[in-house]
Amino acid sequence: MRKLVYYIGVSLDGYIAGPDAEVDFYPVSDQMAGWINERYPETLPTHIRKLVGLDGVPNKVFDTLVMGRGTYEPALDVPTTSPYSHLRQYVVTSTLTIDDPTVRVAAGDPIALVRRLKAEDTGMDIYLCGGGRLAAALLPEIDEIILKSYPVVAGTGIPMFSGQFDPTLFTPTRRESFDNGAQVTWLTRT
Repeated sequence: MRKLVYYIGVSLDGYIAGPDAEVDFYPVSDQMAGWINERYPETLPTHIRKLVGLDGVPNKVFDTLVMGRGTYEPALDVPTTSPYSHLRQYVVTSTLTIDDPTVRVAAGDPIALVRRLKAEDTGMDIYLCGGGRLAAALLPEIDEIILKSYPVVAGTGIPMFSGQFDPTLFTPTRRESFDNGAQVTWLTRT
């Protein structure tokens, strides 16, 4: 069965972005960027893949992406309506219409959507791209978290999970460190 994987960057105080969706405060290093490009090239938006020479590189871990409206909307400023054209894209929203055949709007229950995707006979894992409210709603279905922890305090912003109190255990299985002080930790549902 396919897994739902929350692959996300986070500050020391648990924010995935600033209050206006900023992510430019995360310290970036060539070492970590190279690692991401090698291990998880499909997690880069299509327009970035072209800039870093990954256009046409096959997906390695994910073939499907699920994101909330707040994660999708910045793509319109690029401008593009298909930010991850190399993946099958689902935007969970009941208030947005998207006129692009490569992006599917999922207005219903996100848990039902993910369960249907997981049950497909073939395919790679499913990339939960964000945001915090969608991650909280999908917490019962998250099988793994790949957590990029950056050594910076944001102070406020968009939390990694924004929902009801629901303690859920995950077990760390591996960790790698980078020259920018960031760490990537893999956690599986306990």
